[in-house]
Amino acid sequence: MSDEKVIIVDESNRIIGDATRAEMRRKGLYHRAVYLFIANEHHQLYVQERTVQKDIYPGYFDPASGGVVAKGESYEEAAYRELQEEMGITGITLTPRFCFYFQENQDRDRHCRVWGQVYTGQYNGDIVLQEEEVADVVMETPEQVLKNSTGRMYTPDSITALKRLVNELKL
Repeated sequence: MSDEKVIIVDESNRIIGDATRAEMRRKGLYHRAVYLFIANEHHQLYVQERTVQKDIYPGYFDPASGGVVAKGESYEEAAYRELQEEMGITGITLTPRFCFYFQENQDRDRHCRVWGQVYTGQYNGDIVLQEEEVADVVMETPEQVLKNSTGRMYTPDSITALKRLVNELKL
């Protein structure tokens, strides 16, 4: 996975090239990712527990499926690919909502700079988890995630996106 080529963008989200995932992480390069907020008929999100092998936020809970946009992919192509890979979900319609910028200095030498495209969708069927990336899934409403009454550690980029989504859709 660290040899996977991803799209590299500038500070204005214009494509300027590509790099391996490992190089992007190591150098803190601007890149693109998709954030997929998938809810069931009861408006509960499929919240993923990330495996401890993940290169960023291992063991955290993530209210959004998703991942980085690969070289040659559009945001939309990446969205459908990630949803199928992580949870085995196909055949649903994803609605694009907004693009946002997130930056975090994870430590002295590591930075995350990502342009994220947010999508929403509804799904009520069975899921098949990608064992390398997703340890488990729990169902929580957006309100439960944002109040964090469980004391879970959530991925900060997805929380940033969820707050904006809730505000814009008045969830």
